[in-house]
Amino acid sequence: MTPRVPRLSSLWVRGTSASSPSATAAVGGGGRPSPPESVTGRTSVQTSRVWHRGLSNERVGSLLAVAVQLPARIGRNHSPWEALSRDTAWEAIMKKPRAAVGSRHRKKASSQEGRENHNLSNNQAKPSAPGAYAGTIPEFPEAPAGLSRRQKEAVLQVPVSSYHLFRDAAEVTVFRESLLSWYDREKRDLPWRRLAEGEGDLDRRAYAVWVSEVMLQQTQVATVINYYTRWMQKWPTLQSLASASLEEVNQLWAGLGYYSRGRRLQEGARKVVEELEGHVPRTAETLQRLLPGVGRYTAGAIASIAFGQATGVVDGNVVRVLCRVRAIGADPSSTLVSQQLWSLAQQLVDPVRPGDFNQAAMELGATVCTPQRPLCSQCPVQSLCRAHQRVEWEQLQASQSLPGSPDVEECVSNNGQCQLCAPPTEPWDQTLGVANFPRKASRRAPRAECSAICVLEQPRALGGAQILLVQRPNSGLLAGLWEFPSVTVEPSGQHQHKALLQELQSWAGPLPATRLQHLGQVVHTFSHIKMTYHVYGLALGGETPVTITPPGARWLTREEFRTAAISTAMKKVFRVYEDQQPGTCKSSKKSRVSTLSSQKKLSQGQQVLDSFFQPQIPTDTPRFDGAAQ
Repeated sequence: MTPRVPRLSSLWVRGTSASSPSATAAVGGGGRPSPPESVTGRTSVQTSRVWHRGLSNERVGSLLAVAVQLPARIGRNHSPWEALSRDTAWEAIMKKPRAAVGSRHRKKASSQEGRENHNLSNNQAKPSAPGAYAGTIPEFPEAPAGLSRRQKEAVLQVPVSSYHLFRDAAEVTVFRESLLSWYDREKRDLPWRRLAEGEGDLDRRAYAVWVSEVMLQQTQVATVINYYTRWMQKWPTLQSLASASLEEVNQLWAGLGYYSRGRRLQEGARKVVEELEGHVPRTAETLQRLLPGVGRYTAGAIASIAFGQATGVVDGNVVRVLCRVRAIGADPSSTLVSQQLWSLAQQLVDPVRPGDFNQAAMELGATVCTPQRPLCSQCPVQSLCRAHQRVEWEQLQASQSLPGSPDVEECVSNNGQCQLCAPPTEPWDQTLGVANFPRKASRRAPRAECSAICVLEQPRALGGAQILLVQRPNSGLLAGLWEFPSVTVEPSGQHQHKALLQELQSWAGPLPATRLQHLGQVVHTFSHIKMTYHVYGLALGGETPVTITPPGARWLTREEFRTAAISTAMKKVFRVYEDQQPGTCKSSKKSRVSTLSSQKKLSQGQQVLDSFFQPQIPTDTPRFDGAAQ
């Protein structure tokens, strides 16, 4: 739907001019003065009142003050209102429209004028004044579907230069055809693509895509392949996943990170089976609304790949591609830029092959248009890439001794403050090339936390040893996973020995404090936390076995521990503990490797010496051994 845009013809202008006798007489006589012949006029506008959708007199005065200065800057060939629509003054004035308009002078007006003002306060435009400019301000970007009212307003209120958009259908067609042709030749053979292409059942196809998209969030493809294969072998259908336990899900997900993804995936499968009669919603809107853990990107990916809905998707790879193709240097995490990227993705998606197109855009960002060292020479849409054009322009400028006027299109802004361009504080970096786009979003440093953690081990009655693990809460960081007993401590490390011993005794009863030994530290960074683990070990003898196992705790052998639902951080902690045990430290392993390597080198040297002292046999002489004779 094309958004409504303000027209000057909908503005009711009342003004007086210092050199306009008729206007002065009209004001003096209490009548309605005629508006100026034009907004800029041949004489200065001293006072003016404009009502439009609740604009106050002060803000409209500011608007006109900017308008009268524009002809000198932009030339007479353009309407001042057209230029004004791209000026920051327009944005500042239109940013917070008031619902009702009122002023001390207007309240004293006639009852007829009061009724007119009442209509204006209800967003009913006044008829245009004679002689007012009737042209339209350049269109604002069309708000994409699926946005909240506040998001749509954010998009519609800010004018965007066509430099950052695709302006005609031919350009869009070339982009689609070039990208899909490249994808057909170069796409990677991935297990989820094979399942989606060969599966005739729509629900099973959607499930295969759903699992892959959830696993691929914040995780590299090479890591996901093995997890995806094992997942689909164990739970090939939504029904099988819905009947699994959370412990099984966490166990298979262990090591993949962002563990809430697996839990939400199972919650979604159960909702489909129990509430939706086993049928996955068919559109991006219903997928996002009905399924837990399914956001805008995941919903669009499932709908386009599994069901063929022509809806665009935007992930990290697509952000990088679009920002470079259209030279968008503003912060991609901002609301304005994010919605513009979604609008571009929706405009570009191929209506016949939407799933392939979306996968092609992501594939391009993952394999060619990479964050560092992009392979621009292999890019199928290089001819449409404004970032690449900028690189060529910069290289041309650097090679020319005299400044020229290169034939390259630029974003032209009257005040140099385009909403989608990089800010002036971040100039072009010649060494980065196209990697100047997108702008690197400022990230908040993860907060630092410290934890004292202990590996408590005791011998088993049947031989071997067992380790105590406790389960984390069902919400929050690493929800539902198993870990060694731990306690949060101060970074200074004071009193951590005592605090940890108390935590251990709350799980296992009285323990010998003298055996609790500090072994080292492990630093593990989560998405928002940099955790430092102070690793302790406590090995019990057979004389004081722990026989109690409270709820939320269990004893596992070392073999069971390696296959349990534990995080990567716990595996690091256990390696520190193992390295301190007799016969298992890494130094002894390195020594054994070094010894074997030395023996191998010595053996090779002996063979060289033996061959040196043996008589040489001509290569053309047959060699016989004694047995053959």
